[in-house]
Amino acid sequence: MIGVAIPIPDPYGSALQSKRASFGDPLADAIPTHITLLPPTEVDGEALGVVEKHLRRVARTERPFRIRLHGSGTFRPVSPVVFVSLAEGIGDCERVQSRVLSGPLSRTLPFPYHPHVTIAHHLADEVLDRAFKDLAGYRAEFEVWGFSLYEHGDDGVWRRQRDFVFGSGSGPDT
Repeated sequence: MIGVAIPIPDPYGSALQSKRASFGDPLADAIPTHITLLPPTEVDGEALGVVEKHLRRVARTERPFRIRLHGSGTFRPVSPVVFVSLAEGIGDCERVQSRVLSGPLSRTLPFPYHPHVTIAHHLADEVLDRAFKDLAGYRAEFEVWGFSLYEHGDDGVWRRQRDFVFGSGSGPDT
């Protein structure tokens, strides 16, 4: 099982992960803070090389862009999720996501793509309400340098496997 996402850099990523844990979200320590580009997807191990080649091609032709996070949002009542909203960088995320979801990763998503940073998921309504209120004034800005490939471990933890840097298509370990 793999996923592709824009990691949220520190200090924002770790602070939001701690905030998620403070709401009692059991997945807080298993999911690094991110903006999803490719949701959890089953990939045959032998196809991983083709997937990585595709991701390098996508990254190679992209350029860094700015993300500005501002305030909270929710997908309720459709899905019990509270998130930090993007105020800048939405179109850039949509473009990159569309390109990631092509070629060997082409698939139909169950919901329209909406870039966001999940902060609470599948928790009691009163906890989701508190998360929504607590993050209503949240603000952060950072430059997006690229995206990362994550793998879902047997222990249920998502781990960053490889970075794909915009303009070069690969990270320092590629």
